Amino acid sequence: MTLESSTIKISTSAEDIFNHLTDVGNFEGLMPENITKFKLMGENKFIFALAGMPEIMLEKKIQYPNERIILGAAGGKLDFSIEINISSIGIRECEAKILFEGKFNPMMSMMIKGPISKFIETLAINIEKSI
Repeated sequence: MTLESSTIKISTSAEDIFNHLTDVGNFEGLMPENITKFKLMGENKFIFALAGMPEIMLEKKIQYPNERIILGAAGGKLDFSIEINISSIGIRECEAKILFEGKFNPMMSMMIKGPISKFIETLAINIEKSI
């Protein structure tokens, strides 16, 4: 299953956004309002939970300076990644888009498509607010 957020224009350089998001502690500021837990588990990992959902651990897997950060599931039974793509469109302006890629059976995909779509859209919208 592949899902993507809207492309969000941000009034900050791609480098500033990249530097902000490479610190996984800053992901707390991207989370939806219904977050019930956020805990750092090291320099590259964090656990979060949203109301009515199980805890999820994410780990920073790959980063390409000023362009892309890829987080993946760290443990648990779910296999997925969240990729944040950043594109510079000016000295103090960039765009960001979030891609979600997961391997789920058809029934699970159908159940989580709506909540995951809303989640990644919220993450994208909150990037500028968190910086």
